[in-house]
Amino acid sequence: MTNLDRINESILQILREDGRISNAELADQIGLSPSACLRRVQELERTGIIKGYRAVLNYAALGIGFTAYISVGLSDHTKKSQLAFEKAITSSAEVRECHNITGTVEYLLRVETSDLAAYKVFHTDVLGTLPQVNSISTYVVMDSPKDDRA
Repeated sequence: MTNLDRINESILQILREDGRISNAELADQIGLSPSACLRRVQELERTGIIKGYRAVLNYAALGIGFTAYISVGLSDHTKKSQLAFEKAITSSAEVRECHNITGTVEYLLRVETSDLAAYKVFHTDVLGTLPQVNSISTYVVMDSPKDDRA
């Protein structure tokens, strides 16, 4: 693992806020020469600390007006059942995140659709048809005062 000294931590913080910042601007903000800054960024990329760069999207402008978190309990707790569920769910465009979790259910999904009616179609026609699914609980996102996902 790369040593996360104060400079590397500063680089990561600035890149979290603006992944498109030029190397010259980044170097200036950190107080390094551009070549030294670039070497550090490349090392953070090479070691996998920086996995990639993403655009932060305006979901409302894309027609995505409904977000929900869904807890899913499986009827069968075998590896085969988990793999079948994961395969089915990862092919669904509405599912933006799928997490295998501990607790009373096996999965937590983040789902985005255009509206409640589109979510109902997903709920009925996708989740409702999967033989592995035993329980579904939906938590509708009303607002996101903090969301640091890129």
